[in-house]
Amino acid sequence: MDKRARKMTVLAILAAAGLVALTAQEPGPRGRESFEPRPTKAYIVGGVRHGASHFPRADTPFIKARTPGEMDFLHYHTYDEVVAFLKKWAADYPQLVDLYSVGKSFEGRDIWQITITNKSTGRDTDKPAMFIEGNRHSGEVTAAESALWFAGYILGGYGKDAALTELVDTKAIYVRVKNNPDGSELYLNTAQSNRSTVRPYDDDRDGLLDEDPPEDLDGDGFILQVRKKVEPGKGSMTVDPADPSGRLMKRAEAGKGDYALSAEGIDNDGDGRVNEDGIGGLDLHRNYPENWRPMPGRDLTGRGWTQGGAGEYPLSEPETRAVFTFLLEHPNVSVVQTMDTTVPMLLHGPSTSRMSESMFPEDMKIFQYFDEQGKKITGYPYAGDTYWDYANMGRDDRDTRARAAEMGFEVPSEPQGRPLFGHSPDFGYLYYGAVWYGDELWNGGRVKDYDGDGRVTDLESLRFIDEELGGRYFKPWTKASHPTLGEVEIGGFNPKFWRQNPPVEILEEWIKKEALFNLFLARSLPQVKVVSAEVKPVRKETDTFEIVAVFTNEGFLPTALKMADRVKIVRPDAASVRLPAGAELVGVRARQDIGYIRQNERKEVRWKIKVKPGTKGEAEVAIQSTRGGLAKAPVKIG
Repeated sequence: MDKRARKMTVLAILAAAGLVALTAQEPGPRGRESFEPRPTKAYIVGGVRHGASHFPRADTPFIKARTPGEMDFLHYHTYDEVVAFLKKWAADYPQLVDLYSVGKSFEGRDIWQITITNKSTGRDTDKPAMFIEGNRHSGEVTAAESALWFAGYILGGYGKDAALTELVDTKAIYVRVKNNPDGSELYLNTAQSNRSTVRPYDDDRDGLLDEDPPEDLDGDGFILQVRKKVEPGKGSMTVDPADPSGRLMKRAEAGKGDYALSAEGIDNDGDGRVNEDGIGGLDLHRNYPENWRPMPGRDLTGRGWTQGGAGEYPLSEPETRAVFTFLLEHPNVSVVQTMDTTVPMLLHGPSTSRMSESMFPEDMKIFQYFDEQGKKITGYPYAGDTYWDYANMGRDDRDTRARAAEMGFEVPSEPQGRPLFGHSPDFGYLYYGAVWYGDELWNGGRVKDYDGDGRVTDLESLRFIDEELGGRYFKPWTKASHPTLGEVEIGGFNPKFWRQNPPVEILEEWIKKEALFNLFLARSLPQVKVVSAEVKPVRKETDTFEIVAVFTNEGFLPTALKMADRVKIVRPDAASVRLPAGAELVGVRARQDIGYIRQNERKEVRWKIKVKPGTKGEAEVAIQSTRGGLAKAPVKIG
């Protein structure tokens, strides 16, 4: 029986029995670990072995509240914690908060969302709106914390802060803290992590699903690095001589390495590779319908573009579909923020071309303005589009280039674009016609430039951890007995709460500055208003008058981007009049399309009416804007 057939047989046995053999750990002598495999129960979803929730829970302090039931941002909030706080807000602020589920995740969890608006000043769908999403990617949990902080800040300031009060009275804010609850729970509660959805997927294309995930061999709740001393010249790594503690590793010159370095885990399927088919493999951020491309291997010509993580078809994943459906049902949304980690960067579309090639000039100016203002608010060094600016960021940054090279990535000598397909910013602008950001929070641990040379090395990161954080985000190399490698050492930077997300000690600093940029975006929403409305007599016609109304937009954003008009995601703004009994329109319709209104632009609309003798009452003029909201004003007749 060949290797592939053997693997398929194993899969069939596992699926039938509902069991899978995973490597677990049993403590060995102090300072050394030994490992024995033990069977762990799995379960079946959609006819295949599920690869997420059967992993043992990790007991980590980074997800534990200081005081249970009280919100603090000195830890990362689990799904249950977030839901509890959302329910509490709905109970504490019944006039401001609605809580509802927008759908079910792959594993069947509710995807909860809140609407924040003053209900007494109108329905949320009658107001300009912003949508904020966190935790689309499993491990990018900083985004959820920023969304939670943002919502709490607005609610806590209502009635105390004039600007926040006005925002809630006149706008609607939709907040989805965890759009991917399955992935978030996997990441926070186990040693496992993945890119996005936990739907089982064959990453290594061997016919098996999720059969080779990492193992937490030393039981500390994280997948760290394994280093093994080898004969001189036989390894690819060596101890960094710049680090007197001997903890940092660096890539060695050819023939001079004396260590082999790998991720913590074992070769479960016997194919000679470690951890190559972990949990899931699809990417919710490549599953949007605009510019979607099939997965590698699905292009039958072999010459077309493909996109890893794209899914079976656009919107195949329930989490992405829940965003798409909600927004199409709420075209009053002008601004969207869907946050990720870890650049940091203010990021938007296009993702397959440069801004000047795919954006209308007037729309591009808006994005550029937000980019510059956002950098001032957040302190992020980068802002721009995905195709060009994201692909070329840090080109002149020695630290970025060095780290990319160390990780095995090629940094082209000349700038060039790099396309992404099925990307939400493209859907957001090109399809939905909105200002859509997908900001990248955190900086991967490049916190303090001690020597002022413009770059932050791993040595400086290690110094910050030692001096400011008590050393707990770098695990010292600890001897262990690996089931196939023999004696090894396990250690390194914390992959979850240093490399991918901020340590809890400085978490609030990062989520706050991103939230304040999002607040700036929310305050930039369009807002239509009736400037004036009056009745004027028509000469020589004693029974004929004109109602003259002037409308404007007090918000920074126009009532529609040029792209929103082009793709007809919105209707033109419309002015209308309602007359009392005894008055009728003459040669004009009650509703008149007036196009869209830019900031502080004024548009005048006239209605000619005839009024019967003795008629007294009140007319009403109004403006209805898909994204600018509603406004009306009375006009006395007679």
